[in-house]
Amino acid sequence: MGCRVRAAKSDLLRVVAGVDQQGRKAVLPDAGATAPGRGAYVHPTPECVDNAIRRRALNRALRAGEALDTQALTDRLPLIHSP
Repeated sequence: MGCRVRAAKSDLLRVVAGVDQQGRKAVLPDAGATAPGRGAYVHPTPECVDNAIRRRALNRALRAGEALDTQALTDRLPLIHSP
């Protein structure tokens, strides 16, 4: 979604719309790909996630009517992406 490069589903990170710890609507990582609802896939790299955020692709893919907070995703990305 961020870099527009196709990849195997197993190489991508699923993200979903949810509620963060502060009660805000947010984009949350779903590493196990088990969360209910609509999901979107992005490469688990800072560059790809930043591109998706900048292009507002996450909000469109998750069909969010309002802007979603992406802080929870960017905070957890270094933990998910291990080079």
